[in-house]
Amino acid sequence: MAARTAGGNAAFHNFHNDYAHIADPNERRRLALAEIDKAPFGWYHVRAIAVAGIGFFTDAYDIFAIGLVTTLLGVVYWQDSKSKPGSIPSHSDTAIKVATSGGTVIGQLGFGFLADVVGRKKMYGLELILIIFATLAQALSSDSNAISIVGVIIFWRVLMGVGIGGDYPLSSIITSEFATTKWRGAMMGSVFAMQGLGQFGAGVISLIVTAGFKESLKTGKSYGSCTGPCILAVDKMWRVIIGFGAVPGCIALYYRLTIPETPRYTFDVSRDIVKGGSDIKAYLDGKPQGHPDEVARVAGMRDNATQIEIPKASFSDFWSHYGTWKYGKILLGTAGSWFFLDVAFYGVGLNNATILTAIGYAGKGANVYEDFYQVSVGNLILVCAGAIPGYWVTVATVDTIGRKPIQLMGFSVLTVLFCIMGFGYHKIGEKGLLACYILASFFFNFGPNATTFIVPGECFPTRYRSTSHGISAASGKIGSIIAQVLIGPLRVRGATKTNASPWLNHVMEIYALFMFLGIFTTLLIPETKRLTLEQLAGEVPGTPQYDPRLARHSNVSDPLEEEHHIREKGEQAV
Repeated sequence: MAARTAGGNAAFHNFHNDYAHIADPNERRRLALAEIDKAPFGWYHVRAIAVAGIGFFTDAYDIFAIGLVTTLLGVVYWQDSKSKPGSIPSHSDTAIKVATSGGTVIGQLGFGFLADVVGRKKMYGLELILIIFATLAQALSSDSNAISIVGVIIFWRVLMGVGIGGDYPLSSIITSEFATTKWRGAMMGSVFAMQGLGQFGAGVISLIVTAGFKESLKTGKSYGSCTGPCILAVDKMWRVIIGFGAVPGCIALYYRLTIPETPRYTFDVSRDIVKGGSDIKAYLDGKPQGHPDEVARVAGMRDNATQIEIPKASFSDFWSHYGTWKYGKILLGTAGSWFFLDVAFYGVGLNNATILTAIGYAGKGANVYEDFYQVSVGNLILVCAGAIPGYWVTVATVDTIGRKPIQLMGFSVLTVLFCIMGFGYHKIGEKGLLACYILASFFFNFGPNATTFIVPGECFPTRYRSTSHGISAASGKIGSIIAQVLIGPLRVRGATKTNASPWLNHVMEIYALFMFLGIFTTLLIPETKRLTLEQLAGEVPGTPQYDPRLARHSNVSDPLEEEHHIREKGEQAV
């Protein structure tokens, strides 16, 4: 047995030697991962949540802020509009918002795949650099004779969307692979809950800049008559609101670029058992990474290559794994659930104007300042009333109630709420619609909006975890594009001056159907509560999830099969 202090001393511990006495690389891997799975919750977990969560704060801020910014863009660039002076055309508004979702799909698929191929560490931080660069570029954009402001904003928002998309699989799997099994759901939920704070932050910044330019905004009686000091103030406002989105990203960038590679990736994809064990010990001791002896590390990689049970990632293995219904249905369940969710989740935004009217914050004041003030305060009220509480109730309960029950409950309640909003739209009145809206916002986040992010980061094998999460997340964004481009415009079918959204009730009925379908896709996903990532990936012999095909890649057989062979040999000997 190798001495555990060999190659180190009291000041610089050699973490590698903690497992040097274990000959079997698979056993060394199991013991090392068990230390992460059973580790008590500590500051290293808080640090992982904060580094990943700031990215989601930035993502939500950028996505939510554009709803406020397009109103400001209308005031600045559409003063000469003959139909509605000071208002952005609906097709331009939709194009700007959908551009982000389109870029997000590309980022989720691209970054998800690359994180499995080249590693989490090498990709983490690159998506944040892209977000920061595209955000600042938007804030400095302007109109010209060669290209309209809409074209410029769309270009930069597609690039920003690519960065935002990359943040989904990377933040999810890095958090899950560093998390303790007992509180993994709460850690991942806390990262995702930063979206609610990002939405709140966008509303706060909007309110601050509105108050800052109060006197200038008061000179404009309406959006169409906002000129001189008023239009100059609005032009500065939208740039400040967008540009501020780069600030939290800059704060988190250093920590993302210096985060260590996840030990699970080092073990299963890089197949570096020595480095993986060293990194785990260093991580739990608050060090950036382990520094094992390089000679022993190279020798270990050479000697252990043929003994590692986990198969190498390849296209043939990918199709073989997901071609089995037992595992393929999980990917279908996570991708389908996220798709159905986002179709309706983005549909809730269609109600904003009606809901703001119901609470007296419709943005119809005596001047431009009062308009912007009411819209900013109204959106803050809506975010605080339903979204933020829903996120944090999920964090508090996801590791006790479980992911699958929360998702089933959410889809079921949302089906009922959308049915009430759709079929009873003309009967429940504004107060009834407000109540349904707040409840729907709550159960989206204490429901499938959180769990569709958490489950794909847990239930797939390490070699395909990021790719699978990216596929699931991209399915959701495709659903949001369908909601904004195809279903959303139905609400204005047959619109008149007295009724701007005559088909809104039927749109709500359509969303009720999508929520109902989400119940069935939820039945395909497993319950991941208090199970290790290796159990969920089917890599632990003797468990219900075990994938017997892994025996082909291993010198260690299934314990039940091994017992059967021993019994057969005994009978032959007798």
